Amino acid sequence: MRKKRFTNKGLSLLLSASLCVGMMSALSGCGSKKDEVIKLDVYSQLANFSGKQTGWSADILKDKFGVELNIIPEGDGVFQTRMTSGDLGDIVVWANDSDNYPNAVKANLLLNWDDDGLLDEYGKTIKKMMPDALDKNRNLTSKITNGKSKALYGFGNNVALNSKEHQSFFYTWDVRWDLYKQLGYPKVKDMQDMHKLLKSMQKICSKDDAGNKVYALSLWPDWDDAMVMYVKATATAYYGYDELGIGLYDPKTGTYHDALEKNGPYLEMLKWYNDLYQDGLIDPDSMTQTFDQMAEKVQNGGVLFSIFNYSGSLSYNTDEHTSKGKLMYCMKPEQASPIVYGMNTQGGESVWSIGANCEYPEKCMELINYFATPEGRMTLQYGPKGLCWDYDDQGNTIFTEFGRKCRADENITMGNGYKGSFHDGCLQINNTTWSIDAENPDSNGDTYNSVNWKSNLEKAKSDIEQDWRDYNKTNSINAYFEKGKYTVSPGTSFSMSSKDDTLKTVWGQVTTCIKNESWKAMYAKSDAAFEKQVNHMISSAKKYGYDKCLKCPRMRRKHANR
Repeated sequence: MRKKRFTNKGLSLLLSASLCVGMMSALSGCGSKKDEVIKLDVYSQLANFSGKQTGWSADILKDKFGVELNIIPEGDGVFQTRMTSGDLGDIVVWANDSDNYPNAVKANLLLNWDDDGLLDEYGKTIKKMMPDALDKNRNLTSKITNGKSKALYGFGNNVALNSKEHQSFFYTWDVRWDLYKQLGYPKVKDMQDMHKLLKSMQKICSKDDAGNKVYALSLWPDWDDAMVMYVKATATAYYGYDELGIGLYDPKTGTYHDALEKNGPYLEMLKWYNDLYQDGLIDPDSMTQTFDQMAEKVQNGGVLFSIFNYSGSLSYNTDEHTSKGKLMYCMKPEQASPIVYGMNTQGGESVWSIGANCEYPEKCMELINYFATPEGRMTLQYGPKGLCWDYDDQGNTIFTEFGRKCRADENITMGNGYKGSFHDGCLQINNTTWSIDAENPDSNGDTYNSVNWKSNLEKAKSDIEQDWRDYNKTNSINAYFEKGKYTVSPGTSFSMSSKDDTLKTVWGQVTTCIKNESWKAMYAKSDAAFEKQVNHMISSAKKYGYDKCLKCPRMRRKHANR
């Protein structure tokens, strides 16, 4: 059993709280709350930010729980350094439950949530509403420890209340719909037709809002993992193949296509991007720019197409653009069968956990539990309740006028007692509790996803959106995709197998080779140069141990419908 550790600070908080009549928690209310702010280190392998959390979310967490968060992102050597020190942090968020997570479990560096009634007392929402996700973690512990323990160390992201439905589509094939309309709604059957369409769009819209050159696509390398992210994602969006290790997996047939398969989906899409580059349609900054730099170009109208909604319509469709008859919205090639993921009550692989040496485990548990409440999930997604969103008299979820402005422009100043812009206050841990498409039990049948709120589907927000609705005979993005071809990847309890030190080294060399050589191939100035670069990538990757990587256990996947 874990022994509770209370410092003098913790004891003073408890004693002062006990004097406050009617308080529900020893660490809330009473005059000392604001004076005794607890600073928690959050080591998040998903974070893209380092330092003190600021803005409206920091204000809310300080007011509700008396905490300040120090975000520690992943980086070269960070995990090993923290492992060696024996202190991973107070709250620990894992990118996945395979690579480093098992080592932390074996080294006893994570806190067992069952000890001292921690979950029972401070994680009541999690315990009540996420039983399958908790069972998944216990079973994972048993697997890691060869059956010696079934300790509970956390739960994974994107938990659903039920597994009956699929998530919303986010491979949304966003194009400049106003330009598509201007061109007469040409038929787009396959990727070659998409290339032609994008070239035609560039001809009639060559400059963005700031007078810079417009490109069909602007990419970024920040999120590349085993392969170039945007290349493999295009194969996922077109064929419905899911990423798995160094390749793509067909959930319908179980067929695995490794990245370097001749005429396989990854190399096919890499060639498609090279064709676009040779045709002047790829932003030449793509190999070196950040996500934020790319997003700014989208916001300025410098990009005509995005596979994803977050780098397309969600960035471009401001009130300023739509009021001028401009819109990025879905236009899928007829032959495309984009993947959509099944809802999963067991959650995903990005685990929430608490460090074994945490001085304030109860406070960390309270915080994670808040993130898992409907109000917490909504607040961290859309901002403060009442200011940015609320429920109407029928219980339907609605944006306030100010909330709509925040969705359209994250740089808007918050005011109303909150510091900085909306963007400044977004929680930098960068992990979720409930799936965005899970049902919100506090609402009247809405999910957490504002795209599908009844209040947002009642009428089009602009004339150009109404044109999209009229042409496609639908009123929502999900309904649009469900009318055509798509592939459902069912929910699963699958977790990747961990790699030993030797395989980690080989894996790193192989994947670095594939990423670097893929970018060079994308930028090839001729077909012959492309083929030469791809052949060099294949031979180099094999020398590093590509075949060994393909044989490792983590490449075998089993899906479990629930």
